Amino acid sequence: MKQKTQNMLLALAVTGVVAVPMHASAQSSVTLYGAIDEGLQYTSNVKGKSNVETTSGQDSGDRWGLKGTEDLGGGLKALFQIENGFNLNTGALGNGGRVFGRQAYVGVQSDRIGTVTLGRQYDPLVDLLGPLTANGNWAGSLLSHVYDNDNTDNSIRVSNSVKFVSNKYAGFTFEGMYAFSNAAGGFADNRLYGLAGQYANGPVTIAGAYLQVNGNATTNAGGAVSSADTDFSATRNQIFGGGINYALTSAATVGFIYTHTNLTNVTGSEYFGNLANAANSLRFNNFEVNARYQFTPVFYAGLMYTYTLAHYDSNAGQARPHWGNVGGMIDYNLTKRTDVYMQVAYQRASHTDGVAAPLGQAVLVGTDTPSSGLNQTAVLVSFRHLF
Repeated sequence: MKQKTQNMLLALAVTGVVAVPMHASAQSSVTLYGAIDEGLQYTSNVKGKSNVETTSGQDSGDRWGLKGTEDLGGGLKALFQIENGFNLNTGALGNGGRVFGRQAYVGVQSDRIGTVTLGRQYDPLVDLLGPLTANGNWAGSLLSHVYDNDNTDNSIRVSNSVKFVSNKYAGFTFEGMYAFSNAAGGFADNRLYGLAGQYANGPVTIAGAYLQVNGNATTNAGGAVSSADTDFSATRNQIFGGGINYALTSAATVGFIYTHTNLTNVTGSEYFGNLANAANSLRFNNFEVNARYQFTPVFYAGLMYTYTLAHYDSNAGQARPHWGNVGGMIDYNLTKRTDVYMQVAYQRASHTDGVAAPLGQAVLVGTDTPSSGLNQTAVLVSFRHLF
């Protein structure tokens, strides 16, 4: 009898040990994912010379990451995501050498309200307005607006942030973010806040966004935005805009986007270097039209044109540089996870007064090196695999 009782207890114990991980796995999940995007790129004018080079992550930044959820009960879930960016050609870490520089956050999701996350994250403008642009949706960096001045190509990565993402209500979604300076006695020194909303119903998607950064990494490297996370050295960066996409048919979509960027006390940029005369104010107005057509389930083509008008004001004088950007892309899927694509981009800058030099140069985002003149052309052929 004693032996039988011991056997029964042993069987129950084994059953319990096996049941616990089975129950846990049914309530939680962790996913490994990533993207590898490698190509050959020709650029017509790189400081006066043409260049052919291998290039990594032009349309989909090379990355790998982990994301997961766990059911907490009562309509709540815990979630996390950590994402590493790297350069496939060199193996170097991206995003200023951070191990998880693209994203790193944890949070809670409610079935009834929305999601709150904390950590290093994408801002609301990138999430909701960016996808209406060509570069933020079906294209990549080469088809971005000048200097990515409005962050639709996600140049700004936000640390120390708290973000709320609402559930969708009758087609409407909104997001809000606040990122702390983390500086004792310097609450506003390198902080960020933003708000965005999007409405999607049938063939129409409409979005609007506002984003502001106060201070910069020069005075507080541990704040919301570091020198590796932004394109400009300025004491304030204010961005707002709106756009609309309309599906003409199940295969054809057209879009229009307007954004405005207002920079205060600008000393330079990673794209055009240091300004000879610091700008008290540098403003950009971007007007983009784009179109995309899905010829077959595995093949699409897209076109875009952006006109950018800048207003430069300094103690040395004023200037009104402007740029015209035109670009296109074709993409063919070999499988559900692997595709090949080609992009062509051309930019023409205006002549501008010397007080605003070197703003008069052409510089396509994705080449990272300015032309020696008013024109720059880039052609990219790339192979991409998602996992």
